[in-house]
Amino acid sequence: MLIGATTLPTLETPRLRLRWMTEADVPALFALFSDLEVTRYWGWSAYTEEAQAEKLLRDIHKSFAERSLFQWGFVRREDDRVVGTCTLSDLSGQHERASLGYALNRAYWGHGYGREAVGRVVEFGFTTLALHRLEADVDPRNAGSIKVLEDLGFQREGFQRERYFINGERQDAVMYGLLRSEWRPRPPSR
Repeated sequence: MLIGATTLPTLETPRLRLRWMTEADVPALFALFSDLEVTRYWGWSAYTEEAQAEKLLRDIHKSFAERSLFQWGFVRREDDRVVGTCTLSDLSGQHERASLGYALNRAYWGHGYGREAVGRVVEFGFTTLALHRLEADVDPRNAGSIKVLEDLGFQREGFQRERYFINGERQDAVMYGLLRSEWRPRPPSR
C-alpha cells in the first residue's frame, strides 16, 4: 500500500482537495474537533485544548508511516483551509478491507462537501488500494452521515446497542458496508 510514500497522495474533486495535513493545519483541526455539534456522534469527546489537535496530527503521521491509518484533510480549492477530514482506518491487507470515517466543520454542513470527499476516498480505497470491502459505523441519530453513506451505496448491515460511551451517554451504532462489486462510481455532488 503506497510503498515508499512518505505522505498521502493528494486526491481531487471538482470543489475539494484532499491532502496531507501539516502543523499549519492544527488550528483548523482544533476548530473541527472542539465543536460539540461535530463531535456529538464522534468516538471521543470534544477537544478543549489545541495540544490535543497537535497530538492528533502526530498520531495521523505515525499511523500513516505504519500504514494503519490514512487520514486526509479536505480543503475547498479556493482557500486551502481544512474544513474536514476523511479517514481509512483499520486497514487490513489480508482481508482487503478498511473502516471509513469523516468529519466536517459545521459551517460547511448541507453543501455536499462530505459526500464529495467521502466518495473520493471510497474510490481511492477500491481502485488504488484494491480493497474488497469498506465499512463504517454511525450513530442512528446522525441523519446527515447516514445519508452520505447510503448515497454512496453503503448497505445497512447491523445495529450495535450502546457501543460507545461519550460525554456520559451510551450511544448506539448502525453498521454499514460496501463491497467493491457493489460500488458504482457516481459524479460528485455540486
